[in-house]
Amino acid sequence: MSSSDLSLQHHWMPFTNNRDFKADPKMVYGAEGIWLTGADGRKILDGSSGLFTTPAGHGRKRIADAVHRQMIELDYISSFTRGHEPSFRLADRLAAMLPPGIDRIFFVNSGSESVDTAMKICLAYHAARGDGDRKMFVSRERAYHGMNFGGLSLAGMVRNRLGFGTGLPGIVHMRHTGLPEHRFVLGEPAQGAELADDLQRMVDTYGADSIAACVVEPIAGSTGVLVPPRGYLQRLRAICDRHGILLVFDEVICGFGRTGKAFGAQSFGVTPDIITMAKALTNGALPMGAVAVRQNIQDTIMAAAPENAIEFMHGYTASAHPAACAAALAALDIYEEENLFERAAQMSAYFLDTVAGLRDLPSVTDIRGYGMLAGIDLAAGTGPGAGGYMMQKRLFDAGLHVKITGDTIILAPPFTVNGGEIDQMRDILHDVLAAEQRAAA
Repeated sequence: MSSSDLSLQHHWMPFTNNRDFKADPKMVYGAEGIWLTGADGRKILDGSSGLFTTPAGHGRKRIADAVHRQMIELDYISSFTRGHEPSFRLADRLAAMLPPGIDRIFFVNSGSESVDTAMKICLAYHAARGDGDRKMFVSRERAYHGMNFGGLSLAGMVRNRLGFGTGLPGIVHMRHTGLPEHRFVLGEPAQGAELADDLQRMVDTYGADSIAACVVEPIAGSTGVLVPPRGYLQRLRAICDRHGILLVFDEVICGFGRTGKAFGAQSFGVTPDIITMAKALTNGALPMGAVAVRQNIQDTIMAAAPENAIEFMHGYTASAHPAACAAALAALDIYEEENLFERAAQMSAYFLDTVAGLRDLPSVTDIRGYGMLAGIDLAAGTGPGAGGYMMQKRLFDAGLHVKITGDTIILAPPFTVNGGEIDQMRDILHDVLAAEQRAAA
């Protein structure tokens, strides 16, 4: 396995230091289960399920076969005014998994598209009710909602927004929920529910009649795993109900078992009005996303449209692509038949306790986690994110693939992982972090 015959010059890689990569490529040539295959057949543990995409592990033949059959039978048909059976079957399956009442599904191709679509649905719903002045959105600091302009404007991760202007107007941000009192707390922190009252402050400042929706991740994932304080999401729900504001949960990371149940909404006992999803919808096999909404939201938009008119002027060329639907249906079969969400719930305690064992390393400044998701903060290097970037490379070379944001290692292994493999991840992390500490001494 070699890339010696590749120029590496023509692919402009996303979210990558392209100059550094081309000087020191980190190539992957295959994958099976929780293992990636690197150069010369070297095995690398996948500690982040790809990019939170692959909870059932890699190389699922059932998904590949389903996609192959679908491509032979019907490779493509636009969902604009035409339909195909797999999309309706998939919508039915998702409706049965979602919290009761959230059962109208709009298909897209990514998490970023799902967030922008959810924003449009919120605006269309209020306009259909004759409440068209509700155009503002409330999000949070340190939020991540994709990289299209709607989600980027909602986002509170500053570096992602640099160089792209001020974003969409009418978006304000609540404080994030990462408090000093939460250091080394696993699960829901006891302090901080009152931070949800920032939404009430936005209502008091801008007026409830100007706010369309509040958009939050149940667990702020990409920023470094900020678990909501106990009672925080419930408080947001109550404020939204009081003022007619839609509550949107971005479950692109939490969805499909990461929290131990199908969706974070179910784990935390709070039902929003809209849920966005993507990533694990197809086990990462093909790009796909979706937006699930309450029936009354769709009914309101439908009822306001003139007869013989398109009710919601939105969609994408590949919305509900037949092959993606086939991949998703096969992935949902695997999740259900192998009880993978239940397995995630059962493995969570061992996973979190094992990760917590790294807290005694001097370079570890915090550890947080919930379900099969954990964040490990490292002491900053020469500048924000500099140490984290080099750490990601060293971990990969040592046999562990992880997502790192800034100086935070994010662990999210496939649900098929066993205790021994979790121990291996911990051992690699410990050895590499300890070696880094000795080198710095």
